[in-house]
This record gives sequence, C-alpha cells and structure tokens, in this order.
Amino acid sequence: MKKIIYSFVLLLAVVACTTKQKDYSKLDTAFAQIIATDSVPAISVAYIAPNDTFYCKEIFNPQFYTQGQTDSLKMHSNESVFQAASLSKVVFAYIVNKMAQRGEIDLDTPVEKYTNLDRFEKEGGDYGRFTKEQSLEMAKKLTPRIILSHRTGLPNWSASPSSDQWPTSHITFKFEADSCYGYSGEGFALLQRAVEAIKGKTIQEIATEEVFAPLGMTNTSYAWEEKYDTLALDGYNRKGENRGKGRHPRANVGYTLRTTAADYIKFVKTLMDGINSNDPAAVAMTNIAPDAPKAIRYAKEHRDCDSTMYWGLGVGVEQNPQFGKAVWHWGNNGNFRALFIILPEHNKCFVYFTNGARGHDIVNKVTQELMGGTFAIEPWINS
Repeated sequence: MKKIIYSFVLLLAVVACTTKQKDYSKLDTAFAQIIATDSVPAISVAYIAPNDTFYCKEIFNPQFYTQGQTDSLKMHSNESVFQAASLSKVVFAYIVNKMAQRGEIDLDTPVEKYTNLDRFEKEGGDYGRFTKEQSLEMAKKLTPRIILSHRTGLPNWSASPSSDQWPTSHITFKFEADSCYGYSGEGFALLQRAVEAIKGKTIQEIATEEVFAPLGMTNTSYAWEEKYDTLALDGYNRKGENRGKGRHPRANVGYTLRTTAADYIKFVKTLMDGINSNDPAAVAMTNIAPDAPKAIRYAKEHRDCDSTMYWGLGVGVEQNPQFGKAVWHWGNNGNFRALFIILPEHNKCFVYFTNGARGHDIVNKVTQELMGGTFAIEPWINS
C-alpha cells in the first residue's frame, strides 16, 4: 500500500475518554505521526501518571480510513473494540490469584485435582521426546503456579485454538515440566477448565463478577457480544489488507478477550494500585524471587534482552536500569497487537491496542512518548 504523507489535515478520529483532560495535543500529534509512519491502521492509548495525569485517545490512520468511516467511528466515542490477544491472560491470572487469596484454589496443588487431563493421553498419540508414561507423570505435576509462570513445558498451542479440532487435540510436552520458561496458551486453557469446574460457571460469568462489573469495564468480554458487530474493528495484515474482525468460536482466557483502552486501563490501574498498596494478589503476580530464573524466550538462543526479564504469576517483569521494576504483558493475535506497562515506583502505567500486524513495530516510540525511555521489552517481543 502506498504511504500517504502525514499532514495536519489528517482524516483521524481523535476521540477523548473524558472531557476533564489537560491539553495533550502534542501527544495526539505524536501518535498520529507514529501510526502514519509505521502504517498502523488505528491505535487506542490510555495513560495514567501522578498529579491526575490521564490521557486516552483513539487515532485512526487516513491510509486505511476515509473521512466518512472516521465520522462514523466518532459516533461511538472511545468505544472501538480491539482484540486484546494475550492481555486476556493477565485478567485471568488476576482472578486466579484472587481466588488463591480466598482459599478457593491452591496455587501449589496439581490442577488434576480440579479437572481431568484427557488431552494428555491419546491412543497411538505422538508423545514427542517423552514416553507416554513420562508425559502423564508431568501432566499430573502441573500446578496453577507452574502454569501462571509459564513453566509447564507445553507448547503455546497444540492446534489452532480457534479450530474445530483444538478442544480435543492431543497435547505433547516440549520440555520437562517446571524446568524452564516456555510461553504456553495451553497451560492457561487447562487452568481455565479447572477454575470453571471450581466455580461451576463459565469464564465469562466469572470474569464479569470478579473484574468487569466491579471495574465498570462495560465493553470488555471473553465471548463475542452483539454490540461488537458495530464496535469491533477489523484487523489488517502487514500488507495492509483487511482481514476482518476475526470472531472466535469459544471463550478462551489465552487470547479471546475484546476490550477498549478506556476499559483495560481500569484493570491496569487496579493492578498498579494493588502493587503499591501490597494487595496480596497483585504482589503475588509481580514479585520476583532473588534466585528467580530469567524469562529466556528462546531456549536455544539467549539474547541480551533476556538478561533483565523475568516472569511472575501472570505478567512479565523487566528490571529496567532507568525505571526499576516494569510490569508488563504483550498481546499478539497476528493482525491485532497490544501492550501494557506499569512502572510501580513511578506510579505510571499505559496500555495501547492496535488493529494491525505492525502494531509492535512502534513499542519504543510509544514508551518514549509516555514513559520517557525505552525498554528491553521491545527486542524481547520482536527479535
């Protein structure tokens, strides 16, 4: 797609979350320039800092949207819904940690106590580098703590999680359970089954009661809602081609959350406030033991950006030389990319959502504008 040079006559919908804002025109201009330069269709950003600093805007790129389209989107002020991708996991992790504090689930009890392990045993199945007996033994050792810290040894997905075959697909271990960091959506899906069995409710019902309703996250859901027919944005691949809204067949805590920046920042702020007030659930999610292993993303390739990266019970933690502890998570559903970062020591946090496959190309540009610096998070995600 041919790039259109950015100008101030942009066909951008710049929509405020609140009428009580300071003058953030420089940030508006900066984000408009960023998405124009990097061919990102739209960005929704929410940012909170001390002294009542609050910024929340949606900006649409004229390379992808006509004036008529942006005028239509303005009718739903700051309610454009994005796929949150793996930011879905953090809401779920928070719920699990809250349940643990109430004694509803034990973080160190094997999930086998709460749900069956049928997907780990298949007649004639391929068990990879392990025997069937070894695989079943490791599956029986998986606990919520191991799952939330991504130390299961499981693959991200055994099959496409939106496919018909995924719910009954056979899960094979990649590594020995609890031996090293290894990002896995399958682990979270297994824990979802356990939580639903404990509560006797669907994850949508649980999340609504625990998080969405109390925080007023009215446009957030793990399951598709009818209003998303209008509010959900289409996603665009790296070629700039529209690939649609990407509806998912079932609620999955690993990736199906849909939300707005205006909604999700409420959750991020709750987590930040919990860290700073020593809320047990928030502290459990973000505390890193002195001898904790690094979150080395690629087992056979130790990169410089891995040296300051750790994983808590549901979130990444970077020990940043400039900012101290940075609590974060990224989301990547292909044509939808997202990121949040919390700086507890500075009482700052932000979240941004994009509906384009280039949405993580802009990580350091966004952090420079909002936090005044860059993070190892960017190469950890992208390289």
